Amino acid sequence: MRRVNLQGADIIIGMRVPYPELHDALRRALETTGLAPERADLSARLIADASRDGVHSHGLNLFPRLMRMIRAGTVDVSAVPERIAASGAVERWDGRRGVGNLNAHHSMAAAIALAREHGLGCVALANTNHWMRGGTYGWQAADAGVIGICWTNTLPNLPPWGAADPRVGNNPIVIAVPRTSGHVVLDMALSQFSYGALAAYRTRGEQLPVPGGFDTHGALTRDPAEIEASKRPLPIGFWKGSALSIVLDMIAAVLSGGRATHEVPAGPEAETALSQVFIAIDLASLPGAGDADSIVNAIVEHLQPASRDGERVRYPGERTLETRRQNLADGIPVDPSVWAFVQSL
Repeated sequence: MRRVNLQGADIIIGMRVPYPELHDALRRALETTGLAPERADLSARLIADASRDGVHSHGLNLFPRLMRMIRAGTVDVSAVPERIAASGAVERWDGRRGVGNLNAHHSMAAAIALAREHGLGCVALANTNHWMRGGTYGWQAADAGVIGICWTNTLPNLPPWGAADPRVGNNPIVIAVPRTSGHVVLDMALSQFSYGALAAYRTRGEQLPVPGGFDTHGALTRDPAEIEASKRPLPIGFWKGSALSIVLDMIAAVLSGGRATHEVPAGPEAETALSQVFIAIDLASLPGAGDADSIVNAIVEHLQPASRDGERVRYPGERTLETRRQNLADGIPVDPSVWAFVQSL
């Protein structure tokens, strides 16, 4: 076996599990919590899909944390989202601290339904839990043939530009554009390197390729351990990423009527009652919608000459499709300790 880094997560290659086996094991484990069978099946599929697509840090590797939060009562497996207000194409839902990926999947589905009716749909979700892989809901929208935009706030884990302590969230944002030959899906948090990526570089004894945060003396550094110690990762775009985090948090809290980042409890396993936004735009409702695929294709083709190292430029989501094909054929790489935990449940 050998340890490699795949999209920011350390995985031991040599141990692979067929997708159906991974999905089934996760489903059985979730059913032990009292989660209804059909909901356990969907939650398990969403988690397995994240690992299938190479996002291990927010798939199988995040599953033990979900189980601990369920056992602690932070996540209520009996809760289902409740619509509490609506005005035209905008709805406000209460997630009731239910399972985060189920709440998010439901909310994007509701936004898509609104978009079918109005051309655009927006669902603001309060009082929910960690949605695991945010890109999941972008792929969900694109598979339905709509443009999808969604984001979540988080606990305070990113210093605003000019500050030394974390006061804003590393708020992930997802933008998805449907495309017949492969959806374009951007899924990114607002730090240059996630905490998972920092840990992966540190474990391999490597420096970051570019400065990723500040050390304990306030100097920019490429040393992942120094950034972990200071808890000062660098926002993308310096002050621009910091500002984007602030406005995303504001919009999520205002639209949902839920908590803002500064009100979210500290500590990953206490992080709850988050606010999220899901937007869907139905291209079919617009004149000339049939041209959308050719427009997106032309943009992708324009981006893809050979780069200086001879590699073709990739569009957001292209590598995910390649990883998905490989893992469905060869099996999903799993961390043996996490896989053993799932099998023990």
